[in-house]
Formats: sequence, structure tokens, C-alpha cells
Amino acid sequence: MSDVAAVEQLVVKHQQLRKEIAKIIVGQEQVIDQILLSIYAGGHSLLIGVPGLAKTLMVNTIAKALGLDFKRIQFTPDLMPSDILGSEILDESRHFKFIKGPVFANIILADEINRTPPKTQSALLEAMQERVVTVAGHRYQLSQPYFVLATQNPIEQEGTYPLPEAQLDRFMFAIELKYPSFEEEVEVVKSTTNNETPNVDALFSAEEIVAIQQLVRKIPVADNVVEYAVGLVAKTRPNSDAAPDLVKNYIDWGAGPRASQNLILAAKALAAAKGKFSPDIEEVQAVAHGILRHRIIKNYKAEAEGISEEQVIKALL
Repeated sequence: MSDVAAVEQLVVKHQQLRKEIAKIIVGQEQVIDQILLSIYAGGHSLLIGVPGLAKTLMVNTIAKALGLDFKRIQFTPDLMPSDILGSEILDESRHFKFIKGPVFANIILADEINRTPPKTQSALLEAMQERVVTVAGHRYQLSQPYFVLATQNPIEQEGTYPLPEAQLDRFMFAIELKYPSFEEEVEVVKSTTNNETPNVDALFSAEEIVAIQQLVRKIPVADNVVEYAVGLVAKTRPNSDAAPDLVKNYIDWGAGPRASQNLILAAKALAAAKGKFSPDIEEVQAVAHGILRHRIIKNYKAEAEGISEEQVIKALL
């Protein structure tokens, strides 16, 4: 199939996928779009939202509609790296045998990732970055596509281990889940308190998603769009000449080069999902909030004056 035909097919499949997910998930279109874009672009996402907003149901529904293998890991303070990666045991014939952990699936939901100690967090992050797992000196390849969706609860910070900035940077998107509107909540209550369970059909296979990820990488980008993305990221760095006063006054650290790469990859994925053969600056702007939100660190002055990351990004755009 030619690349042009592949993009046209992706537009159709993307719309069907959204309809399929909407059978179960009411509203939250923006959240679902960002999750799908990060899957098309081969990135990972961090979901930030209070409990009870159907994060697990959403990920499970997306995995079903994509035809992918899904596992959920509930992170707790006593979780060990071997609990998620797997471990070696002695079998009956006195040989070591590797028992795979839940990390061996296409889509992993890492629930409340900030509840677990850094040692276990970093075991998952190696798998995210390298797409391999090392146990007892042996390397095991993870199946493709491989996508981690981690959730973080923003309210209870007792007994949590916040993800360090370097680890947050590995997530392509940080996606904020908001409460549903009144009408959406009425619909949620109606649809979840009866005995009907809609069936979600698998629209893709793992091979098709890998092909989409390769297609997204192939999409050409004009130099001015790349320069815009790199310039936008440079403006978030307080010690850069390009930084406006707002950034110099309220930001301690700006985004690194991975942010520029992710802006372009996500813009390519968004362009392909819209049926465009090359992204423009508007695509970069459309994905900027989700990609920059977790990569800029505010100073105490911003905290004191109630300046949010959203306000800073809005001003830069």
C-alpha cells in the first residue's frame, strides 16, 4: 500500500476507533485523542486525575479497540522490581526458567506510579525506554507495539514518591483528566447503572499499529515547522536569550531536546490522523500543552502567585 493510501486509511480507522471507544467512555475526547496520538507516535503517556474518573476503564477500552494485549499493575509501596518484570525459578528438571511479569504486554497501565519506591519505578522506566527487560543478566525483548500509560493521583501526596524530572521526561504526553460536565455525568450514571454492557470490537492488530508508527516517522516536516518547535521549547528555558520575562520570572527549569522531538512526532501523528501529508505550525501548537506541561518546573514565586504551567505555555503560544 502506498503511503498516501495508508494515511487515508488511517483517517477512516481513527474515526471508527473514536466511535468504538465512545460506546463505553462518555466525553473525554481530548484525553482519548492524546492517548491515541502517543500510540501512533510510539510514545508513552502520564494520566493525571483524581480517583473515579474511569482511567482504568478508558485504557482497557482503548486496548480492546486497538486489538492489543493489556495488563494493569497496581503500584504499592511494597512492590518489588521482580513483581513487574518477572523472575527466574527452578523447574522440576533443576533448570532456571523465566516467568514473565505483567510488563510483558502491548499496553501497560501503571496505576498510581508515584506510590511505589524509585527502584521499582526505574525498572518500569528501563522497559519503557529500551523496550527490553534485564533479569539475572539475561535480556528479554518486549513485544511491539509497547505503550505505557501511567496514572498519578494529584491529591493524596502522603507516602508517595514523586517521579523525578528526568523520569517524567520519558513520557511523551502528560494528560490532565477533568471532571465530566453535568450532561456527561448524567449520561455516565445512566449507562453504568443498567445491566447492558456494550461490546467493543478490535479494529486493529499489533502489526497494523507498528505499521502506523513507521508511517508517522516517514511523514516529511518543513524546516520552518521544526524551527518553530525548537524555538518554542527554547523559550521555556529561563537562561535562554529567547525566553520572555514571564519564563525568567517564574520558571526554574525549561524543557529539554526530548520535548522538541516529541512536539514534531506528535504533530506528525496529528497531521496523519487528520489526513494531512505534512504537519504545520498549528499541529505543533495543538499538541504543545500535553508535551510541555510536565517538562517545565516552576519556582517558588510562581507557586506563591498561583501561576500555572498552563498559563506559561498559553503565553508562549
